[in-house]
Amino acid sequence: MNINEHIKYWIDSSDDDFQAMIHLFEKGDNTWSLFVGHLVLEKLLKAWYVKVNSDTPPFIHDLVRLAEKGNLILGDDQKDILDTISAFNIRGRYDDYKREFHKKCSNSFTKKWVENIKEFREWIKKQLLK
Repeated sequence: MNINEHIKYWIDSSDDDFQAMIHLFEKGDNTWSLFVGHLVLEKLLKAWYVKVNSDTPPFIHDLVRLAEKGNLILGDDQKDILDTISAFNIRGRYDDYKREFHKKCSNSFTKKWVENIKEFREWIKKQLLK
């Protein structure tokens, strides 16, 4: 793949996951919705990394670290949001964390974080178009 195809791959994959996140949320599967929401942003940050570095992105899932490795300038609020969303990856993946996380994922909690993911998704996509 050339660089543009690589970037498109990550964006398209993120867009597919975005639709899955919305469907899961609409069906009330809040834990998995937020887990997939993490993937939405991870893949866009990997697209950004490829754009900036012309290289394969690192195999990491921490969104702030991934943004930093791509030299993406983030505000403190954005870092805080990404830190929280990064935790959805762990909490949605491992059974001991999943039980606790499931209790936390009320409809209002999940709706708030789905909205945060949507907003960050729009922002990073605008960065990718620059």
